[in-house]
Amino acid sequence: MCASNHKMEMKNWKQVKKELLKNPDFRKSYEASEPEYQLARSLIAARIKKDLTQAQLARRAGTKQSAISRIEGMTTLPSLTTLKKLSKALNIPLDIRFGD
Repeated sequence: MCASNHKMEMKNWKQVKKELLKNPDFRKSYEASEPEYQLARSLIAARIKKDLTQAQLARRAGTKQSAISRIEGMTTLPSLTTLKKLSKALNIPLDIRFGD
């Protein structure tokens, strides 16, 4: 292994995101996917707050762990029916709204 005199500069997510958002195409895609990010973040936070694994939440909601994983990973969008089941399984109200 070769020793280097150069220091590796590690960037955190905020720095990388700031640089990426300078690209108009990236910014447009990023902003367009914000609702999906909000949904995934909210579901993950609620599940963790209830101290549930994806498998446990899936059993309570009558679905599969892989379905929870896909929703949390933003590779699929859940139906309103699924959101209602998740809300009931988490014992928290479902709040869907437009704007403030």
